[in-house]
Amino acid sequence: MDIKANLEAVKNSFANPACQLIAVSKTKPLVDLQAAYAAGIRDFGENKVQEIQAKQPDMPTDTRWHMIGHLQSNKVKYIAHFVHLIHGVDSFKLLREIDKQGKKIDRAIPVLLQIHIAEEESKFGFEESELNQMLESADFAALSHVQIQGLMGMATFTENENQIRKEFRSLKNLFDSLKARNLPSFVQLNELSMGMSGDYRIAQEEGSTMVRIGSAIFGSRN
Repeated sequence: MDIKANLEAVKNSFANPACQLIAVSKTKPLVDLQAAYAAGIRDFGENKVQEIQAKQPDMPTDTRWHMIGHLQSNKVKYIAHFVHLIHGVDSFKLLREIDKQGKKIDRAIPVLLQIHIAEEESKFGFEESELNQMLESADFAALSHVQIQGLMGMATFTENENQIRKEFRSLKNLFDSLKARNLPSFVQLNELSMGMSGDYRIAQEEGSTMVRIGSAIFGSRN
């Protein structure tokens, strides 16, 4: 398997060449990450804290680590000092814990708020009503060590492209409406993380700024 060739094929197929590529390296051996790094990748996505911890010391210091999986509150402290971006903040409890850990090390930790857009119970994320309730609360306004950079969402796992497009479009509409609101200064909505190996072109056509691609680069999951 030629990781460099796979990367070139993926990038050449982008509907939006300016969209940022996160190479999803979960379950992959270090040698695969090193091959992707040598081919120019600096942003790697992992979904388990223990795996990101194990790989981080053996990769160059300019590697940017993205926590893309469901993150438990009690695991935040292990990655708080080095994680580049936490994609899946799906509750205020988790956001408050990230803020607490950021305060301990005097670092504003970059995050994305995960929104539930799929017609599947298995996907995590805020419902729109929950999100609005949080954004309007005094507890939210009191946060001091998080940096909310945008939103993240995962479409339904389906062959129905119209449904996928509709779900991505709904997230883009929410993103645009939030950008027009008067929110605290730590909310800077620049990133819209949506799209994976099976649907990234649709996501890019619907306004994604960041896609998470694994199997198209590294082959099917181990």
